[in-house]
Amino acid sequence: MEGIILKDKLFEERIDSKQIFNGKILGLYYDKVRLPNGRIATREKITHPGAVGIVPVTGDNRIILVKQYRYPVEDITIEIPAGKLDKDEPPSVCARRELEEEVGAVDGRLILLSSFYTTPGFCNEVLHLYLAIDFKRTGNNLDDDEFLEIIEPELGVAMAWIKDGKIK
Repeated sequence: MEGIILKDKLFEERIDSKQIFNGKILGLYYDKVRLPNGRIATREKITHPGAVGIVPVTGDNRIILVKQYRYPVEDITIEIPAGKLDKDEPPSVCARRELEEEVGAVDGRLILLSSFYTTPGFCNEVLHLYLAIDFKRTGNNLDDDEFLEIIEPELGVAMAWIKDGKIK
């Protein structure tokens, strides 16, 4: 009941929407909304089909990470394997596909850890985060436009990298 009351007090009603861009990965909209106080405001919104991130942990407690250049941040990043959902693709299917393509890991257990909005202030992307364990390594099979390096630090080292800012 309280959630309904809060929604009434916080809800923004879209009164106009204009698509500015429709790309292969995202859409950009310029919307007009009526605020809870009755005033009119504008919102810029990015639509995204969603993505998965996978935390692959080996039997000897190493985490498999990927190192790659990311054009939007103009830097080389260290990340968990991840990828965009294809149209109507279940997240678990995408996670298995990305794990095989980027890491060469197959036949493992996937455990959904969480699903969450990545940047809800301007984007509707939902990231489905999985833990992958008990998998076999076969060698990666990257997309033609994908260039990355696999690194496998011990879990404690990866946690230190996060603390030190090496993983952002």
